[in-house]
Amino acid sequence: MSPIISPSELKNLSTENLIILDARVGKDVYQNYLNKHIKGAKFIDLDKDLAEVGENAAFGGRHPLPSIEKFAETLSNLGISEDSHIVVYDDKNGSNAAARAWWMLKSFGLKTVQVLDGGFQNAENEGLEFSSGQENFEKAELIKTENWLLPISLLETVENELTNYSSTLIDVRDAYRYNGESEPIDLVAGHIPGAINIPFSENLDENGNFLKPEILKEKYSKLLADKPQNLIIHCGSGVTACHTILALHYAGFPIPTLYVGSWSEWSRREGKEVAREI
Repeated sequence: MSPIISPSELKNLSTENLIILDARVGKDVYQNYLNKHIKGAKFIDLDKDLAEVGENAAFGGRHPLPSIEKFAETLSNLGISEDSHIVVYDDKNGSNAAARAWWMLKSFGLKTVQVLDGGFQNAENEGLEFSSGQENFEKAELIKTENWLLPISLLETVENELTNYSSTLIDVRDAYRYNGESEPIDLVAGHIPGAINIPFSENLDENGNFLKPEILKEKYSKLLADKPQNLIIHCGSGVTACHTILALHYAGFPIPTLYVGSWSEWSRREGKEVAREI
């Protein structure tokens, strides 16, 4: 099954096990959900459900993963079971929490998980049915999983891989942030020495939809032709990186490694070098 689903495919999807998750972010996001969401969608919060924000981002970054036990409780509270067909959307073309939710759900071991192509806006344009207010649903039986199943890198692993030239580290942030021209979120501008920059926005077409798998396959094959095949993907805080992981999987590549702490951890950790292109 494709990890990407179009609004028209979602509209025609008939399954008793369908769970739609609204993963939009931003100011007053829960109120925005209550005001209008795809009919039947349940709200999932980036900071509370898809991360466990700590006191010091130098250890884990701005959006470290929650414990596997806590995430299991979140899924139970959302009515998600092992046989659920889950569709996630946000309003950033999957670049924010939708892709992160997809990665976490897959890494938890759930098999049928898709991201809505073009997100909330595309759903509106395609005439999907919307509703407002809270959605009523029952909790599901707790799913027991001991560890995240998809590959994760810690800061020390990233450093060793770069030293040994055994991995390709991809920074998916916008070029101006990678170059060190300015930094709107983290404390220091620049990038991890040795990382290459392939902005996540290049996974999308002019309408904000994912490029076709064959186009993504050709694009990344050319960009990575002379690079180590082991890929580590990072961004600012381990959220948008999941967009490129999703795109690579959609294109038929093996799911690469996620550096969860990303630039928000590296740039705060004492003694770590910073590179700039200016």
